[in-house]
Amino acid sequence: MNTPAPVPSRTAVIADVDTGLDDALALVFLARDPRIDLLAVTCVAGNTGVDQVVRNTLDVLHAAGAGSVPVARGAEQPLINEWRDAHAFHGANGLGGLELPRNPHAPSPLAAVELMHRTIEDAPAPVTLLALGPLTNVALFLRAYPQTARKLERIVFMGGSAGIGNATSHAEFNAWHDPEALTIVIHSGIPTVMYGLDVFVQATLTPEQYLPFAEMNDDGARLVGEVLAVGGRRGRADAEGGSGTGPDTAGLAPVTLGDAGAACLIAVPETVQLARYPVRVELNGHSRGQTLVDRRLQPGESEHHGDAGPVPVIEVAVGLDHPLMAATFLQTIQRQAPLT
Repeated sequence: MNTPAPVPSRTAVIADVDTGLDDALALVFLARDPRIDLLAVTCVAGNTGVDQVVRNTLDVLHAAGAGSVPVARGAEQPLINEWRDAHAFHGANGLGGLELPRNPHAPSPLAAVELMHRTIEDAPAPVTLLALGPLTNVALFLRAYPQTARKLERIVFMGGSAGIGNATSHAEFNAWHDPEALTIVIHSGIPTVMYGLDVFVQATLTPEQYLPFAEMNDDGARLVGEVLAVGGRRGRADAEGGSGTGPDTAGLAPVTLGDAGAACLIAVPETVQLARYPVRVELNGHSRGQTLVDRRLQPGESEHHGDAGPVPVIEVAVGLDHPLMAATFLQTIQRQAPLT
């Protein structure tokens, strides 16, 4: 008698998003990867306003074949700052002007923090919280439900940088948007992984890899192709000094996977190299939102004189296996949409 092969365990995930173009890539990936069990999605203001984020999230999940995954509205502004959009990059609707078929499912009646709480309490195994936007919802959850938060497997966030920024010369957008929230997260004591901008930009696809998706007879794959083509046109325009808004696809630029790289990290840990470093978040001045990753081999004079103060040590992405990550993403997107 043949013994059935054991079914691999799936990683339970709650995704917290500000669904713009790269969040859409991540959501399709999370919905389709067999190693991921996407339990819920919560929405935060960031790339666009939170109500538009909810709409985008519902519709992207619908295209991915996961339209019944619960989606909840969260914070509409950071803990202290006013909300500042990223429409210059993601467009007025957050999706580069792409219009998607509507998801017939309504958002959850629960607020984002409440959906996080209930989902984690009801989950049969520890949950990974994947934060792909500003950390406002996550910080509010940590403060509102600390006992439930301690049941998390870990928090993986796309944010910060060990190099240059994009919102400013020093700060990455998600960290810059709500640095107080990020500070709460990294000081929470919960195992935390930072997938920063310096690694984020290394995970790219060529037009030859992504353009075939735009022609597929599958809503989720086609959406991925269209999103990546928007980025490819923008990259070409940036290189040429043009608008990059036309339909022509000739000469498109390579495009980063963006937030989907952090999702790949969860599905296939070997895609990303991690190292443990002290990390602090700047909260004042021009460098507000900068993540200071201390990669020194030994303490310096500041520590010897007692000036440094406590600095949390977290896991930081320091490199990636680019071919493996690209293959992981491409293979997952081509999978048959799951039944919902």
